[in-house]
Amino acid sequence: MDAQEVKQYLADAPPSVVRLEIEKHFDPLTDRQKRYAHFISRASFEGSRIVARQISPESEPIFDFILALHKSSGGDWKSLQAKAGISDEELGHFLQYAAQFLGNNGNYKSFGDAKFIPRCSESVFAALAGTSPDARKFYDATSGAIFSTDKPSLMHLGYPEQGHMTTYYPGSPDITKTEIDAVSAWMEKKGLLPENTRLVKAKDGSFEIWIASATRTVPSDGGDIGKDTSYRVEEGVLSGKTITLVYGDYSKEMAAIASSIKGAAENADNENQKKMHNAYAKSFEEGSLLAFKDSQRFWIRDKGPMVESNIGFIETYRDPAGIRGEWEGFAAVVNLERTRAFGALVEAAPSLIPLLPWDKDFEKDKFLSPDFTSLEVLTFAGSGIPAGINIPNYDDIRQTEGFKNVSLGNVLSAKAPNEKIPFIHEKDLEVYQLYRDGAFEVQVGLHELTGHGCGKLLQETSPGVFNFDKENPPISPLTGKPVTTWYKPGQTWGSLFGSWAGSYEECRAELVAMYLSCEFPVLKIFGFGDGSVNIDGEAGDVLYSSYLSMARAGLVSLEMWDPKSRKWGQPHSQARFSILQCFLEAGDDFCKLEYKGDDLSDLKISLDRSKILTAGRKAVGNYLQKLHIYKATADAEGGIKFFGDMTNVDPEFWGKKVRDEVLKNKQPRKVFVQANTYLDEATGKVTLKHYDATFEGMIQSWAERQV
Repeated sequence: MDAQEVKQYLADAPPSVVRLEIEKHFDPLTDRQKRYAHFISRASFEGSRIVARQISPESEPIFDFILALHKSSGGDWKSLQAKAGISDEELGHFLQYAAQFLGNNGNYKSFGDAKFIPRCSESVFAALAGTSPDARKFYDATSGAIFSTDKPSLMHLGYPEQGHMTTYYPGSPDITKTEIDAVSAWMEKKGLLPENTRLVKAKDGSFEIWIASATRTVPSDGGDIGKDTSYRVEEGVLSGKTITLVYGDYSKEMAAIASSIKGAAENADNENQKKMHNAYAKSFEEGSLLAFKDSQRFWIRDKGPMVESNIGFIETYRDPAGIRGEWEGFAAVVNLERTRAFGALVEAAPSLIPLLPWDKDFEKDKFLSPDFTSLEVLTFAGSGIPAGINIPNYDDIRQTEGFKNVSLGNVLSAKAPNEKIPFIHEKDLEVYQLYRDGAFEVQVGLHELTGHGCGKLLQETSPGVFNFDKENPPISPLTGKPVTTWYKPGQTWGSLFGSWAGSYEECRAELVAMYLSCEFPVLKIFGFGDGSVNIDGEAGDVLYSSYLSMARAGLVSLEMWDPKSRKWGQPHSQARFSILQCFLEAGDDFCKLEYKGDDLSDLKISLDRSKILTAGRKAVGNYLQKLHIYKATADAEGGIKFFGDMTNVDPEFWGKKVRDEVLKNKQPRKVFVQANTYLDEATGKVTLKHYDATFEGMIQSWAERQV
């Protein structure tokens, strides 16, 4: 990799460090609620080493290297600098890298899945390592991987057979996508869920499925598919091969997590919370995802808690196969004032969903009104913090029992100082800056509630039993003919659409939000306008900011597209790029890219505000309808081809010219400094400790977390 190419992988200089403010929301909680939040926070952070191990082999020793330096210096970085004999600039580059690393819980970006490397030379890290025997031990354990760029494919997460980095298939460099898919199909047939597993291919061609659990043996009452742990496959590409279930992956961490979760159960406010955490404990101790699904059922029933949480192997974006979950956990306090707006949105949802561009045959028979709360995050442990969440991800629960939505208020409102906003016209900047937060809150609300919450999957739920009229199937609006495909028993949306499922569903949810944000009564719910259509009023400003934001997000998403592998590194970015294409193809000069010079150095987005409700919404509706019907009817072949075409990047104009300009104007992503909680066992009181929004503050917060 030449020096020019390496530049795009350099750590942010500097990363944008922001503090998650929580004190004023945490303080009014009762002592019991504070203890409940404390134990969930501890359980969440106790999975941090799992996240590091899920990213790369070197991530955990890098984590230990940074903390060993903090410990040996007592956090006095200037004295460490003198001892190592490095310059101010070199120390600055180390601290910047360390803060970005800790903010991503690994050395690959949580948003983009690309590796980042320090801006200083290896000799600087070696000099720092020389100041402490422990630091030297951990630095040596990274085996040079902090700085290595010699294999371009390893700079991105992905399948091993394509040369990419992944630790979901440890010690298995020759495992193929075909084999991974075949094992996944076997697991699906057996009823063994994959989210808390890793897959290993042994030298003799047999396979091991590693199950995350505190216990290292199959539970005495049996695991999710019984007491057997060894199976011989009799058919398909794995015929004659053995698959062995191995319990105890991350056993030390899972035991600590289960212990803290039991502490949360003891401090629960109600029976649903207690049952939820007991189910979590069983799942984390025994590796049972059936118990985990039970925890999610109790979670849905826990309506309106003051402390909200969820924890486990949740999102599957980073597994190249799109089925294995990354560890995450959060504890947050409900913001009652902002929650009222989301409650009004929930009440409005049954009247909004019928406005979407499909008929009732492709929609749930009854909208299961969820909890929708605005949260102030105390703790979010994982590789990154989203702005909103809609879970559980299990379709069988979502379709029949419901789901919950949360908007993370202090994440949405966190601002980096002196933030630049490229690609927006000067004439639009004032409105954009004034209303983008409000527009984003509306977008997140609609995305999570109506986007992920709408839609019916046509299913044969068990042999010969259908959730639609099989003799008179629904008419597809795409063909004008009865549908011919649906989900067969055991098939899920994720299993059929595979690695495409994440970006496809994010795109569908974003489009639902763009479509319904054109309803002015929705904007009124969030405090904008009086509910009447007025594109030139304040509500129109919010709507315009929303469409401008989406167009800009689609443009800057090209940072996450890798020209070498021609692969998207981030599902939300892939989705937003396709929505920009949808805007550009809307016609009637609705959306254009404007530039004078051939180098695109003056590139700006032009979007005609007066056409949002006409050409813009029509284009969004057409795109949304196709994605939705393909998903509802299990037409993976049609859906993947269509979405693949919409997200295809022309290598010359988009992949080279536009992307180069995007990279020149790249803004560092925010990394969040989070507070720690401390429990006084004698008094039962919990105290909160905040840290400065600095590189040093970020490192100190992790050092004092002791995980």
